[in-house]
Amino acid sequence: MFKELISIWKKQDASTEIINKYLKALDTDYKMYKEAVRCLRYCDNSEMRIDIYQTDIFINKSEREIRRDVLTHLIMFDKAEISGGLTIASIVIDIERIGDYMKNIADLANLHKEKLHGGIYENVLASIEKRIDGFFEITLKAFPESNPDLARKVVDGYREVSKDCTITTNALIQGGDNFSVSDAVTLGLYLRFLKRTGAHLYNICTSIVNPFHRIGFSEKKNKEV
Repeated sequence: MFKELISIWKKQDASTEIINKYLKALDTDYKMYKEAVRCLRYCDNSEMRIDIYQTDIFINKSEREIRRDVLTHLIMFDKAEISGGLTIASIVIDIERIGDYMKNIADLANLHKEKLHGGIYENVLASIEKRIDGFFEITLKAFPESNPDLARKVVDGYREVSKDCTITTNALIQGGDNFSVSDAVTLGLYLRFLKRTGAHLYNICTSIVNPFHRIGFSEKKNKEV
């Protein structure tokens, strides 16, 4: 369904511009993610190569522009484009929220001056980071192509990421892992922010495999409401 909606939208120059704005904002989120993770996990200082906070202002501005442009577009064109417009207006919120979580990770890097080690959880932590990095790449490709097969890789993969984040966080809360208070708190918050970032990418990809009213929910294989 989403593929047909996007194809309708792309027939209008204004619609193509809205989609391109959306993709640019999501790609900016991805750049923020890579830099925030690099600074927290692989640097002994909090110096970032991009200004995460100013970049987030761009994301917020993009969200407002996209929502305004969608409204204007729907007023001007026919009803066949309503569902596509509502979908984009809905999931642009996910892009804005990802930007907020990148600021949260940047805050952790500023407060935790030394690189954050995962200790006994290093392997699973690195795996979570790598999978979310992959989710960004897949989503950036799946959305403009309206590719449900690619989108399902994120939808299905997020379940394991969520599970791994929860299990690791629970283990931290239960203690006995020889972490300093600073490392334990930072790691717990970091896992939370990673999980929520993955959740918003999941939401975006559900818009490709689901009708509008099921965005953010699992795909119903029997296609019932």
